[in-house]
Amino acid sequence: MPEPSSFDYAIIRLVPHEERGEFINVGVILYCRAQAYLDTRIAFDPKKLYALDPDADVESVRHQLDLIPQICKGGKNLGALSGLSQGERFFWLVSPRNTIVQMSPMHTGICTNPVAELDHLLETMVK
Repeated sequence: MPEPSSFDYAIIRLVPHEERGEFINVGVILYCRAQAYLDTRIAFDPKKLYALDPDADVESVRHQLDLIPQICKGGKNLGALSGLSQGERFFWLVSPRNTIVQMSPMHTGICTNPVAELDHLLETMVK
């Protein structure tokens, strides 16, 4: 059995109108340095977004959400992010921003299997 490892995660939120304080949880990003693991799970339901903002630009939101797995994976097509390590990409992703796609505060946990933990977090925090 693998040794328990610490991990950090953040919930991906959609915040259509920041001044109203409303948001929808749509995904999770998890980083486990000890196991060199950085990945995300996203479960976006446009109906929930439309409930908070009937005029929301769903295609723009989808585009922004689609970039998150690409950034987690890394690669040469990421422009300035291409040279960043896994940890640097994680911390860049979870840094505060004032856009419709925002992250929760970062949380920490312990796991032996980061893939299973990410799936569990998606089920309990998003779905």
